[in-house]
Amino acid sequence: MAEKIKKEVLHAKGIDISIYTEDFHNEYISLTDIAKYRNEDDPRFVIQNWMRNRNTVEFLGVWESLHNPEFNRVQFEAVKSEAGLNRFVMTPSKWIEQMNAIGMTTKAGRYGGGTYAHSDIAMSFATWISPEFQLYIMKDYRRLKADENSRLSLGWNLNREISKLNYRIHTDAIKQNLIPPELTPEQMAYKYANEADLLNVALFGMTAKKWRDSNKGKKGNIRDYATIQQLLVLANLESYNAVLIGQGKTQGERLRLLRELAIQQLDTLSRLNMDSLPRIEEN
Repeated sequence: MAEKIKKEVLHAKGIDISIYTEDFHNEYISLTDIAKYRNEDDPRFVIQNWMRNRNTVEFLGVWESLHNPEFNRVQFEAVKSEAGLNRFVMTPSKWIEQMNAIGMTTKAGRYGGGTYAHSDIAMSFATWISPEFQLYIMKDYRRLKADENSRLSLGWNLNREISKLNYRIHTDAIKQNLIPPELTPEQMAYKYANEADLLNVALFGMTAKKWRDSNKGKKGNIRDYATIQQLLVLANLESYNAVLIGQGKTQGERLRLLRELAIQQLDTLSRLNMDSLPRIEEN
């Protein structure tokens, strides 16, 4: 699968600082851009001076130990014993290669190239550069995260409401085609719940009860913890299941068809950057 990257920019005291996120998980911030606050012409030397520091080497080693099971601890101990000495030299590329490190990476290119580091490491580097500058970076970073969370919350709630509306279409189809008039209220409730769980199995791979049994400390239900992509697919599954019910498909047939649709649509959405979609403006 092609690499999925989201790119953003921080603004701190007149300096633009690039961020990129692979697979929308860990964010990497440009150390090269941060270093320009100290030396705009040769930021790489600022980074190398930082990496010569024994405290820096120890910090990077602890970070890798916590996050990287493939971290070369044997080589790290040898490097740590040399750190801080006048003859000690360390560069990002050397650190990555020798330690099998994942907390830092380098990118080629005139625009957007340079050294990047996980946000934990980048903030430590910024503090070494200037505590004041680090606060400016952190302020804009928080703004960026607040904006992102707001968009995600809006999108999640929108898809949750769409899912609720489609649920009415779904239940009407069940009522008209699957519930004989002689059923008791308890039997009718079971029928609705059974069809709802059909969708849960098709989308999440488990029933609501199985999810509750596996998540006893969580409030709400399985759908309250769904992603935006899953809620969007759920809305489509509810409409599709209503159509299949109207066609007289058995529950086994419907589960197979619904599962196929869920896998197909989730795969498509996983390759789509949701932030690139047109946004709904809040009044």
